[in-house]
Amino acid sequence: MMQTETVPTVLGIITDRVIDEARVRRAVESTASGAVVAFSGVVRDHDGGHDIRSLDYQAHPDAERILTECCAGVSAETGLAVAAVHRIGHLEIGDVALYAAVSAAHRREAFAACELLVERIKSTVPIWKRQQFTSGESEWVGL
Repeated sequence: MMQTETVPTVLGIITDRVIDEARVRRAVESTASGAVVAFSGVVRDHDGGHDIRSLDYQAHPDAERILTECCAGVSAETGLAVAAVHRIGHLEIGDVALYAAVSAAHRREAFAACELLVERIKSTVPIWKRQQFTSGESEWVGL
């Protein structure tokens, strides 16, 4: 019997809502997956010697298209299912700003693809953050 070729899932979303991590994971899971690697980019309480109170993310109008292209590019290079969601708006310490997932038959390729995806998103997708410091000052990052 001839096996049909499947096209890996690609998902890229920008949202101002809490990220549905289970949805992102489900987007890449399959019966062929022996590994699902997920990355949660979480708002931390410090950066560059400053204490952080919160972050405000803003995205260029083309950011979702570019995020989807990043996911599609990693999927095309690796042949794996790839998904990522980036949150914009006001985020507090502990909130998830980026959730990315990749599935593969084996863990090594899933870890490598997930790292590639996150690095590509960070360097390519036009999203900027304003760090609100506990001192009352703020700073834009990524402009």
